[in-house]
Parts: sequence; structure tokens; C-alpha cells
Amino acid sequence: MIEKVITISPENVVGIYGVNNENIELIKRTFPKVKLIARGNEIHLLGAEEDLEEADKLLNAMQQWYDKYGSLQENDILHLLEKGVEFLDAVANNTVGDDFILRGRDGQNIRARTINQLKIVNSITKNDMVFAIGPAGTGKTYTAVALAVRALRNKEIKRIILTRPAVEAGENLGFLPGDLQDKLDPYLQPLYDALRDMIPPQKLLSYVEDKTIEIAPLAFMRGRTLDNAYVILDEAQNATATQLKMFLTRMGKNAKFLITGDLTQIDLPRYQTSGLLQATKMLENIKGIDVIFLDKSDVVRHPLVTAIIHAYEKVSDNKEEQKNVNNKSAEEK
Repeated sequence: MIEKVITISPENVVGIYGVNNENIELIKRTFPKVKLIARGNEIHLLGAEEDLEEADKLLNAMQQWYDKYGSLQENDILHLLEKGVEFLDAVANNTVGDDFILRGRDGQNIRARTINQLKIVNSITKNDMVFAIGPAGTGKTYTAVALAVRALRNKEIKRIILTRPAVEAGENLGFLPGDLQDKLDPYLQPLYDALRDMIPPQKLLSYVEDKTIEIAPLAFMRGRTLDNAYVILDEAQNATATQLKMFLTRMGKNAKFLITGDLTQIDLPRYQTSGLLQATKMLENIKGIDVIFLDKSDVVRHPLVTAIIHAYEKVSDNKEEQKNVNNKSAEEK
């Protein structure tokens, strides 16, 4: 058993320890093999070297987080834990970078919460077209919309165009009542949800009415040239190769295109092939285009979402392995 002492800046003790030392108690529960004693502005850790290393990384990351944001809540600590060793190292070494995107409608700071989300933020400043591909819950759409709203606020562009293929996710919605917008809204609801976090209701309504913000299905993009715009194609895995080519060639002057998709959730009919994977392979080496892959470590929803994704990946891997075994057996025969 070895001991390690971590010194906290005296002025940060209350903020880092939490009310009634609740943050310290959370760390004790997280690392039951480590004996933790908080004395004044010193935290004494006793335990095996490998256990102390993990606890030390978390405590250093907590200090960096508090220095950067001026607060440290239980959710922040859980967030640091969820993101794993790579993220802890980046925070502890202060190499995460400027992850702030914009201030939301209720004054909350909207920021990149994972390494790969931060890559999207940094990439879109250097490239005019970025593909962000990853599983559900990794913040692809939310990050993309936040970047678009920031660009509009900064007057970098004149309008935001949000689009997605109108493909049913395994359900038959049937005949929906109302006008065309009413019929399309169920497909576009996630985009509205993100916008409502960032723009006051009346302002959002006026933006939609005067077409400063346009939300439309992918089919409506045909024949257009999109100038001075921040354009997001969401759920791009449900676009065919022809549709995706049509969309990508809409790019006009002073335009940013951000394409998001999840290759594990393709809802196209069986006879149609998703154009997303083909497009990223064809375009990834073109200057001005970047492809960023997110994974389950980027999930920012409920912790169970990460476990669910892992379980599905495991089943998929087992099926692929069995397929390879069957193919090998057939070749040998």
C-alpha cells in the first residue's frame, strides 16, 4: 500500500469538495479500494498503485474542470468518469481545448462534452464540409445545430438550413392529417428540440417564418444552390447514394455543410443502399472535407445507452464472426 497526497488550492476547496463533502463521498464510492482522507486543502490517497493512478487522474481532472468552469457538480464528475481515461488525461493535461460553443436559451453553456465532439467543433472551422458518424446519443445533431446557431449569431452566415430524409424508422405512420408541414414535423422533431434549447421561442418562430432558419426534408433540396448558409443533413444514413450526391452538390458560396449519421440504424428499404458509407470513403481525402467517427465513449445520454450500444455491437460482432467461420468451412469443403 502506498500513499499519494494531492494539494487543492485553498480558494477552491469548497467548490471541489462539494456541499458537505458530497463530491469527496462520490469519489470514495467510485474507488472503494482506495482509502481517501480529506484534510484541509490536502487529499490523502492510500491503496494499490493502479487504483491510486485512476483516482489521481479523476481528482486532477476535477481541478481542471473547476478552474475552467467555476463549478463542479455531481453530474460533472459522473461525466468525467463516463468518458474514460483518454478524456481524463486530456482534461488533466488541459489539452481538451476551447470546448465552449454558445450560451443557450436559459443561460446554460453549451459545449463539446467529449473528445470527438470537440473534433467536430475544431474541424468545421477549418473545413467547409464535415461528416460526423456515430451511434445514437453521441451528440452529433445537437453539436451540429449548436455550431449553426453560433455561426448565425456571429453573422458568419445569413441562414441555417436543416434537413433529413423523410424515412420511417420501422413504423408505418400512415396518413397524417394537416398541411405539408404538419406531415413532415414528426420526421424533423429532433432538430426543433435542439433549436429550442438555444433560441427563445418567439425568436425561433420569427426565424422560421422569415426563412432565416429553414427545416425541410431532403427531397426539397433538389435544384437549389445554398449560398451564405450553414446546412445540416441529419440521419444521412437514410439517404441513398443518388440523394446524397444531389445534396452535397447543392453547396454554394460561403457555405458550411455538416452531415451526421449512424450507420448502425439504416431505415431504408432492403432494396436500397445507404449512400453515406460510400460518400465518406470517396470524399475523405479531398481537401476541405473531414470525416469524424464517434463511438460509444461519446454517448452523453443516460449511462444505459452506452451499455445498450455495447450489447448490440457484441451481437453484431458475434454474427460477423460466425459468418466468417461458415464461409471458411464452405471454402474448405
